[in-house]
Amino acid sequence: MNQGMENGPVLSELEREVVALFVRMADVLNLPRSVGEIYGILFISKEPLCLDDCRIRLNISKGSTSQGLKILRTFGAIRTVYIQGDRKDYYTAETSLRKIASGFASEQIQPHVASAEDRIERIRELLAEETGDDRELLDEKIELLGNWQKKAGKTLPLVLKLIGS
Repeated sequence: MNQGMENGPVLSELEREVVALFVRMADVLNLPRSVGEIYGILFISKEPLCLDDCRIRLNISKGSTSQGLKILRTFGAIRTVYIQGDRKDYYTAETSLRKIASGFASEQIQPHVASAEDRIERIRELLAEETGDDRELLDEKIELLGNWQKKAGKTLPLVLKLIGS
């Protein structure tokens, strides 16, 4: 493996491409770049990596590495692996898309759907104070929002069940 001047091992072209793929996915999901980088290096790694291994291989800060690992653990996208005789936590990438998608949906989507109900109720209260020619149009739009929220509330549990929550 190539060694960098002072940053440790340089990623191979294959590793760089895999990391880039997951960085793009993280971007689409509005997640920090480090989340994609860390998942990518864990995904392609032949052996489990610890926080420092990830940090050095990716040349990112300890804070970004720690935050990225925390996010990935929350989603269930990585697993902690015990290495006998070593006190550090080591990680491997979860390769079940079902588990990752379920974890992401539970942590990122479900809370927003649940909080939308309260927000729509607040919007209805504000709408009750509105007067004027636009009131009927606003009523229709807020009713539409309410319907979308109800559908999302009914659909999300089904989606989670389908992906194996």
